Formats: sequence, structure tokens, C-alpha cells
Amino acid sequence: MAGNNQVLVPQAKAALNSMKTEAAQSLGVQIPADGYYGNVTSRDAGSLGGYITKKLVQIAEQQLSGGR
Repeated sequence: MAGNNQVLVPQAKAALNSMKTEAAQSLGVQIPADGYYGNVTSRDAGSLGGYITKKLVQIAEQQLSGGR
């Protein structure tokens, strides 16, 4: 099932990877050098996903409020 996600906006891929790296550094999670996340614990993967979601919500709120 891995690899079924499609990036609808290709330019967004770099931004998402940047967020993933920032989240991992902030949470102290090691990102696998080979890109295989099968050895990352569910807790760490969930923490990364939650952090990224929180950041995306903050960005959307800023955009909706006019950047204030």
C-alpha cells in the first residue's frame, strides 16, 4: 500500500519535505537516510504527522486572517 499518495501540486513536495525535516529535528526523531519509514515507531510517525498538521493549520489560519 505504500506509495499510493499523489502530490497534486508538485511544488508542494519540497515544502512538505522541509516541514518533515523541521518536525523531526524539533521532536528528536531520526529520519531514515534511505527513505524507508518501516522501522520508525508508530509513536514517532504519529508525532511527526501531528506536528506537520499543526503547522499546516497555523499557516492556513494566517492566510485566512490576512497574514496577521
